[in-house]
This record gives sequence, C-alpha cells and structure tokens, in this order.
Amino acid sequence: MPNFIAKKVNFTPKECGEISFLWEARGRQGVSLIYTKSSSEEFFITLKKREEDWVVKGEKLTKPAKIGLLQNALVKFKELYCEQILSEAIAVKNTRLTQKDSAIFDVGELLENLRQSEFESKFIEIGFGSGRHLLFQAENNPNTLVIGIEVYKPSLEQVAKLAKTRNLNNVMLVNCDARLLLSLIESNFIDKIFLHFPVPWDDAPHRRVASAKFALECERTLKAGGKFELRTDSREYADFTLAQILDLCNADVQIYKNRDLKVSSKYEDRWKRHQKDIYDVIFTCEKQSEPRAGQGKLKFENGYDASKIAAKFSNQTIKKDDFFLHLEEKYEKDGGEILLRAAFGAFNAPEHCYVLLGEKGAEYFIKKPLVTAENLKAHLALKEYLADAKNN
Repeated sequence: MPNFIAKKVNFTPKECGEISFLWEARGRQGVSLIYTKSSSEEFFITLKKREEDWVVKGEKLTKPAKIGLLQNALVKFKELYCEQILSEAIAVKNTRLTQKDSAIFDVGELLENLRQSEFESKFIEIGFGSGRHLLFQAENNPNTLVIGIEVYKPSLEQVAKLAKTRNLNNVMLVNCDARLLLSLIESNFIDKIFLHFPVPWDDAPHRRVASAKFALECERTLKAGGKFELRTDSREYADFTLAQILDLCNADVQIYKNRDLKVSSKYEDRWKRHQKDIYDVIFTCEKQSEPRAGQGKLKFENGYDASKIAAKFSNQTIKKDDFFLHLEEKYEKDGGEILLRAAFGAFNAPEHCYVLLGEKGAEYFIKKPLVTAENLKAHLALKEYLADAKNN
C-alpha cells in the first residue's frame, strides 16, 4: 500500500483542483480517516499518530481501482499538510495505473456489465490459473464474453496482461468466491461453466467448490442446453461432483476418461507426463429455471443519535448459523456524525464496509455491500444493534 512517514501533520479540509480532502473522522487508537475525492473515485487516507511521527497511507477497504489516483492524492497530501518526510514508498509513475485495467472488475462492476452485455453467449471459468484455457476460449469465441473467477491475485493480474497483449476485448476477470458470484447472476443466463482442476480437498470435502448448493446454482444460471464441465485428475472429486449432479431433478450427464482437448494447462501437462488419469464430467442443463428471487435492499430508514451509539460502541461479534456481524471500529467526525467499520455476511465470503450515520440518516459509505441473503440478514442484525444503542 502506498505510504510515507512524516514528523508532523496538520490537517484542515481543502479542495485542490481534481483532488479534495473533505473531512476527518477520528478513531479510538490514534488512527484517523481522511475522506478524499480524486476524479470520479472516492476513498480514505489513513493517518496514524505514533510517539515520534505519523504514518500516512491508503486505506485498504476503499483503495481505488485506479491506484495512481491514490498515489497522486498522497503526494498532494504530503505537500499540503506534512513537514519533515522521514521515508516514503509512493513511486508515482506516468505509466502507473491512473486508469483501471480493463479486464479486471470487482463483483458489482462485473454484474452491471453483465446486465448491459450484448455478447451472444457467456462462459464462466472458475479457477483459471495460468489462463491457457480461458484465453483459448476467448480467442476462439470472439462473440462470447468469457468471465474468469480466480482467488489468487497474481494469476488474475498475469492473465489480464495476456488478454491485453492479445487484444482480447471479451474477457472479464474477478477476484471472488465463485459460489458468491453464481448466487448473484440471473437465471437462464450462462452458456457454459468450466471448473478445471479444482483443489481436490480429498481430506476436507466440505471445502470443495462442487456441492449440492453449487449444483443447484449451476442449473439455475445455465440456459436450457447450457453445459457445466468439470475436468479433474481426482477420481474421488469426479465421483463426488457426479453425485451432486445426480441429486438434481433432471440430469443429462456425459463422463469421459483421458479425453484430449485442443488446449491443456501446465498442471494437466504435468499429470499427463506422469501418466495420471484425467476425468471429465459434463452436465447439460435441461431446465428453464424460475427468475432469481428478489433479495431486498440494504437500506436504513431512520436517523440515529450518533453520540449515544459512539458512547456505547464496543468491538463485538454476533454469530448466527449462516451469517455473522463484527463491529470493528468507530470513527467520530465533526458535525455529529460517526463512521462504523464492520465485517458481515457469509462466513466463506465476508463483506467489509463503512456505515456513515447521524441524525439525518445512515448509509453504507463509499463501498456498498452486495445484496446476498446472508448480507441481508447481517444488515438486519446491524439495524437491530443500532436501534438498541439508540433507545437504551
């Protein structure tokens, strides 16, 4: 994260052309958040007071996609408010990211682009690794939008560079849990879902991507005639996935052993050299699914007495069977408002966010949580907590 250390910091709100430092919210442990706007992006800069100096850096949860905007804001902040710079790690370059990589999206951006997409068909690959198969599909299906889901960020960045080098404009990459993304996609929308060489988790089957719920989501999101394709070197994983598919009401399944494809990953090449068997399980969806159920809205209806909530705030966690709410920190700002930092939602896909609240109302600030069933339950728990703090 870009940062620097200064001997002295003296902040007052100021607008400086394209960069504005609008207000400060003070935390409990000598950490403040500076609400910053630069071009179309908004984010926080954190100030941490130490015994002899100040650490100034970008804030992780709100870090802008265009990282160069954060770097430029830190440089301007240093010029305006800081004395005696002791060290810095900002490294602003003319070629640095002041524009977001066109192939990498967050979940909200990806869903919005999907809604507006004019591509004839849509493929999803879960865990694309080196990207050989994903890029092959994109190159050979120019009228298809190919969506890659990957939890390993270096793979995401490397494949984004390869897509750019090959001038592929039909690739969208996202860093998230595949199960979360599938739950947010509309029904009867996807043509193919690829799951190639997932981690087998033979000693912990509950951690596998494939599950009964995953099979249902694949069936719901696939068009009638759409296909889900598992390719694995684990016979146990193939059998496990087949069992989940056969539990569906309708199941058209093809199974292959040691089938050759036109493209193979580095991982697959290695196993073939060791003469290890490769299994394919291909499910063809025969069902026209019902539309995805409306999930509701993450809204606050009332204003709050911020002083009461601030006085009663403590770091605490509320756990239920399928969701949690962790109240992490409070930050107080001038004008009678406070920021709460919270984590909540599903245990396997938690959201991290800020809530700005005061007498006039409350809102999720800068980053809006995704509307999932678990997030809605956690949101209701947060509203109950705020109501109790307000009334007691």
